[in-house]
Amino acid sequence: MFITSSAIKNGAFEDKYGKRGNQFSPNGMPTYSIPFEIHQAPEHTQSFVVVLEDKDAITASGFVWIHWLIADLKRTKIEENESQTATDYAQGANSWASKLGQFDIQEASFYGGMAPPNCLHRYELIVYALDTELNLSSGFRFNDLHFAMQGHILAQASIMGTYDV
Repeated sequence: MFITSSAIKNGAFEDKYGKRGNQFSPNGMPTYSIPFEIHQAPEHTQSFVVVLEDKDAITASGFVWIHWLIADLKRTKIEENESQTATDYAQGANSWASKLGQFDIQEASFYGGMAPPNCLHRYELIVYALDTELNLSSGFRFNDLHFAMQGHILAQASIMGTYDV
């Protein structure tokens, strides 16, 4: 299994997917979500889980920043800017709902774009192929997702791109 994304050009996510974009939530979270496609998933895949994370955020926030959580995705292609309108998969709370982000879970249960405060950060999009559906409700937290998918992962793949201050 592997992932491709037209959002990454020359190793970097395009400006429109983060703080230099032009689409934001009412409280200022970048919401113009990245497109991606999953290729060669295992034969018995029932659903996909998607995590977009920034491990470099530890230097600024003290923890890995979660930008997007998707559960129960049943298709292999996500279109550009789909997060705000998608209804066929569940989206979890991103780190904009943390104490540092101070957004409510409802607003942060979508794609929350890249906004590194201190230096160039690396953003990893990880896709897991599962042998089941998780049936998580919108607004689930990362730990709910992590424990629900244990024992159900058939394959995983990731891609990485950067975004600068």
